[in-house]
Amino acid sequence: MLPRIPSHLLFLVCLGLFTLTSTACQNLDDRADTRRSTVTILYPSNEWVLGPSEDEAPKFLVFLPLVMLNENGALEGRLAESWEHSPDYRTWTIHLRTDVRWHDGVPVTAHDVKFTLDLLSHPDVLQESPDAYTVTVLDDSTYIITYHTRSLDPLDTWRIYYPKHLLEDLDPGTFERWEFWTHPVGNGPYRYVRHVPKTMMEFEANPDYYRGKPTINRVLLKFGASSLTELLGGNVDVLAYAHRMDLLRLAGDPRFRSYHSLSSPAINAIYWNHRHSLFRDPAIRRALTVAINRRELAQVLNYPDDVPISDVILTPRQVRQGLIPAPLPYDPQEAQRILDEAGWRDLDGDGVRERAGEEFRFTAIVASRVSLAASLEEAAVYVQSQFRRVGVRMEIQTLENSVARRRLLAGEFDAALYIFSWEAEHYLGPIRILGERSPIGYANPKVIELLDATKSTMNPDERDRLYRELIPFFHADVPLTFLFPLIQTHVAHRRIRGLSSPYRSNPVWFMEDLWLEQDD
Repeated sequence: MLPRIPSHLLFLVCLGLFTLTSTACQNLDDRADTRRSTVTILYPSNEWVLGPSEDEAPKFLVFLPLVMLNENGALEGRLAESWEHSPDYRTWTIHLRTDVRWHDGVPVTAHDVKFTLDLLSHPDVLQESPDAYTVTVLDDSTYIITYHTRSLDPLDTWRIYYPKHLLEDLDPGTFERWEFWTHPVGNGPYRYVRHVPKTMMEFEANPDYYRGKPTINRVLLKFGASSLTELLGGNVDVLAYAHRMDLLRLAGDPRFRSYHSLSSPAINAIYWNHRHSLFRDPAIRRALTVAINRRELAQVLNYPDDVPISDVILTPRQVRQGLIPAPLPYDPQEAQRILDEAGWRDLDGDGVRERAGEEFRFTAIVASRVSLAASLEEAAVYVQSQFRRVGVRMEIQTLENSVARRRLLAGEFDAALYIFSWEAEHYLGPIRILGERSPIGYANPKVIELLDATKSTMNPDERDRLYRELIPFFHADVPLTFLFPLIQTHVAHRRIRGLSSPYRSNPVWFMEDLWLEQDD
């Protein structure tokens, strides 16, 4: 027989059980609320993702740029409240917000901006030229920057700034490996919480953020390659960068939405070696260009229907404004007519054109997996089939990215499929590829003159004008064949709201503007 429990003890036991049960239920509710207010992103990086060696979009979770693009592609202030510039755009006065603090409570000032810009031009860092600019602090919220050479954009949406009081005594010689990058103290919408090396990094909403605490309370970056299995299994809410072909498997799944953006003013292109006997004549380059159905190619690679196709280079502002001239149309009959007139004919009926005993055959080197957005290997196969229809044979040689780039810059190729930047200052941009000592053998004095002029001006209107003057030369010379722009695609669960294409497509970049809605 069980012993009798006194009533007062029984009351206490029951009270204790009630308390434990209530606490357990409360803990379960808290964990459920945390899950409901957390976004987990699969990101192809590691715990150094916030540092300068990686220089990836997650840095915007923790750090503020001067400005950002809004959903319409226009600039809006973040760290910068207002700005003015001289008539030649070389001297800028930037007024900072006075209500922004570092996550340790210290105010953000113009001294932090100067410290960052000076650090970037330090001889041991050299992310900027030491003589590119001079920064003068007028007061805690105002500084002047004067450019001596064309350098970073004064209102660069990608540049972030660092806390002087925490970093000024560190060695610039070890800049990229400072422990600060894995335990950052920023000034942005989210605060660093913890990380597990090569596995994950956790952030929490900053309650003191000047725009107000973000709606999404917690962000987890889960490090790893893009994986549909993780997304479909519910282990992550977002694929930061989705493979083009993976999107086909998601097309009919109502749980997910895809968002696209131009990753930069860059385009995947066919580089023709103008020193090669097949490609010296611009008419032949034109024929090969119109032989490719570039709109269909974009569809084959599962790009958005409205992806811009272009035969010219443009400034970022022209791209944002949609000022893209119509490209050469797909016209295989015109391609065959041009080839016929140039003397390239299929005389023996084997399907390959020839002239003076030489067959129209060449090899195109193709960079292997330049990025998730590139799809160059798939594009090369499509282009190969298009050329075959007009009697041209293109063999494909796939090379590792760095090898393909070296071969291209050394001029050791017939043709090459690789990324080309519209930005004049870019390593694989117009000045390097089409200017003096062009690796593809292109030589047009007027184009060189115009490209050199783009290096010396900071005036965006003047840069737009110079790029417009280049258009007729691209149409006449067809120095490269532009295929399709570099586009990044992000896939997010439908409960994540606030994303849009093309300017608010990256969740880690614009997390502060997003919110969650519960599933139906």
